[in-house]
Amino acid sequence: MKKIVILGAGTAGTMMANKLRKELSEREWGITVVDRDGTHLYQPGLLFLPFGLYDPASITRPRQNFLPGGVDFVISEVDRVDPEARVVALADGTMLAYDLLILSTGARIVPEQTEGMTDAGWQDTAFDFYTLDGALKLRDFLYGWAGGRMVLNVVDMPIKCPVAPLEFLFLADDFLRKKGLREQTELIYATPLSGAFTKPRASAALGGLLEERGITVHANWATSAVDGEQRTLRSYDGRSEEYDLLVTVPLHSGSEAIERSEIGDDFAFVPTDKHTLQTRAFDNIFALGDCTDLPTSKAGSVAHFQAEVLVENVLRYIADRPLLPDFDGHANCFIETGGGRGMLIDFNYTTEPLPGRFPLPGVGPFTLLEESHVNHWGKLGFRWVYWNLLIKGEELPIDHRMATAGKWS
Repeated sequence: MKKIVILGAGTAGTMMANKLRKELSEREWGITVVDRDGTHLYQPGLLFLPFGLYDPASITRPRQNFLPGGVDFVISEVDRVDPEARVVALADGTMLAYDLLILSTGARIVPEQTEGMTDAGWQDTAFDFYTLDGALKLRDFLYGWAGGRMVLNVVDMPIKCPVAPLEFLFLADDFLRKKGLREQTELIYATPLSGAFTKPRASAALGGLLEERGITVHANWATSAVDGEQRTLRSYDGRSEEYDLLVTVPLHSGSEAIERSEIGDDFAFVPTDKHTLQTRAFDNIFALGDCTDLPTSKAGSVAHFQAEVLVENVLRYIADRPLLPDFDGHANCFIETGGGRGMLIDFNYTTEPLPGRFPLPGVGPFTLLEESHVNHWGKLGFRWVYWNLLIKGEELPIDHRMATAGKWS
């Protein structure tokens, strides 16, 4: 029997396990999935925790619930990958041999790599919301806060879900208004980008919403250090911002196992062909999701579209057929803008977000680059889609290729 090993049982790895188990004979191909723990986290839900809109029980489930029969699930830290020997070494010394390896090891935050970030004030007046622990501690802080200067800082790109910092600011604005604290609070966005977002048209639209809500943007901010005692955020160009509350999106890195295996770049992201999803160094290793170095968003929708392409390419690799260069960088995401409204953007490697209707051209029901209550409900409704369809590998009525129908420039 030949063996496929999937490292990571998050969104990408779980989808791949489900899809491949449907396609491959259990007599011919064994599939093993490895992850460090047994709890699956719905990461988009972390955004809502600090404002009391979700609770931990609504965004966590046992990983085993979403893996199909005929797939072995191993809970263990991965020590390293040896591509030459075609084995994965686990932390307890177990060696898993593979014929084909799929990397879906994700991305992690590394706040300790920013000077002073995790010193005085960490998880006291400075918090992240990209981890369950950080989001819950920030929730506890916000519910007792009387207002002041809130600075939201993105240390550097890339990050998971590039729109999440903007969503946090919109939700914070709404939360503070409802508590009667908005007039006593300054909201400041310190971003390394030249504007609100990476794509010009979306950046202009989102920047306009920030301006409407009285949120100040400090663009091209290159974070150098945090002084928790003085409550000051510093930039390499000499700028500084004092804060009463710092909400940070820390530096991101790939998996420590990728780093130890020396198969990643300087940030431990895996060099991957942007269209086939085969790693650039090893023909029997593929990668998808947040662990890659691809120039697209690190987001669940991207992992979904990548999985559609990668399943076909894994089958082609097994059959010794040419791989299809079919992944176009497609990403779409709902953007919560507060007040029961939301926005939706849809784009790929070459086409920026455009206005229009989605997914049915001219009909919708969702509007692109435009706030609506329907988009808000789409954002909330996606949690059900995620748990019940997406990570189970079910087919969704959205093509992995970005469609231009229904959009206008």
